[in-house]
Amino acid sequence: MTTQPSSNRKYISILPIALGCVLLLGTARLVFDNLKNSKETSIFQWQFWLQGSGIDKYFINVFDNNNNNNNNNNNNIYEDIEDCNVFEGKWVWDNLTRPFYTEQSCPYLVKQVTCQKNGRPDDFYQFWRWQPNDCNLPRFSAVKLLHILRNKRLMFVGDSIQRGQFDSMVCLLQSVIPEGKKSLHKVPSKKIFHAQEYNATIEFYWAPFIVESNSDHSTNHTVLKRLVKLDRISNHTQNWEGVDYLVFESYVWWMYKPIINATYGNPNDIKEYNVTTAYKMALETWANWLDSNINPQTQKVYFISLSPTHLWSSEWNPGSDGNCFNEKEPIHGPYWGIGTSLDIMKIVQETLQNLKTEVTFLNITQLSDFRKDAHTTIYTERKGKLLTKEQKADPKNYADCIHWCLPGVPDTWNEILYAHMLQDFYN
Repeated sequence: MTTQPSSNRKYISILPIALGCVLLLGTARLVFDNLKNSKETSIFQWQFWLQGSGIDKYFINVFDNNNNNNNNNNNNIYEDIEDCNVFEGKWVWDNLTRPFYTEQSCPYLVKQVTCQKNGRPDDFYQFWRWQPNDCNLPRFSAVKLLHILRNKRLMFVGDSIQRGQFDSMVCLLQSVIPEGKKSLHKVPSKKIFHAQEYNATIEFYWAPFIVESNSDHSTNHTVLKRLVKLDRISNHTQNWEGVDYLVFESYVWWMYKPIINATYGNPNDIKEYNVTTAYKMALETWANWLDSNINPQTQKVYFISLSPTHLWSSEWNPGSDGNCFNEKEPIHGPYWGIGTSLDIMKIVQETLQNLKTEVTFLNITQLSDFRKDAHTTIYTERKGKLLTKEQKADPKNYADCIHWCLPGVPDTWNEILYAHMLQDFYN
């Protein structure tokens, strides 16, 4: 009988602890259930890594209730891509998800790139999708990219090729922005698109050589008598300071002749330089500015590799004597055209490797080299005017095999840029 009171006291002393544990577990269950059932409509979360230009693996886990402007409204998307080089692949026909927009749906396109409006009879060039060998590119979402660009600036720096990529990006984004909430205006050497609700700007800055030159006026510039100031860049950089995302490109303007007039040091001492030597010196000037001015905590820098040309059809069709005019599908199989300079590619690679600042290299050259079908050819303008009937009848001399129709190849460049921006933002 002496053990009964002791046993009762033991149970009584344990009871408050047990009740407390039950209460704690119950509270925790309620909290976790609430967390599980709640879902932010404007926030999406994922983590990923890409291979190609220093990217290793790629995982996407998206939770986003916002509608996608590209007919992909799945709220839960998961992609698992490992050891994938997004720059190696092929072009596949896709008339279901391409194009992302049309000439009619994007009011910001300029005459230079609106090939359909300018009379091109076929639209096949709009329906090819770049397919990496071992993975899929993430589906472009204007809403997601605008979330990343909220209160930020994305600037494309370069020549008219880079301006085409800017135009493409504006068209990709503008469709999800209501009328009255978006605008495009021009200031000297700049085009600026503003998304009001996001306080985001997408900009283009004209700098065909990256460094200063006598061609730095965006419309009144010389083509035949080019003069580059290899050690001067400050007139440009004052426009780049503080920009959150900088995307650089420079190639075509260097390639007019094997030599180029340039100065280094004394601005009055003009000398002839081999183009590759001058290009390397100019990139070193640019690299020095990056290392001294870019804040890696707040700014990201990208460099787009050279955009290829298709000036001689004998490269892909031996025995022919034309150019890219009237081409209607990509080159299938291994190809490297003489319009893509390996020397320039090597200079870019070496410059980026020697930088202290991290620059993401987007190697769009090979995939673009396949697209002999996607240039503006005779369906464009020259010196601000559409080609005349007489000029259109002479495609051998007047076809533009440098610039690209839109929608078209630059949209793919922006798909790849988008994937990297997602990584940079969420890593």
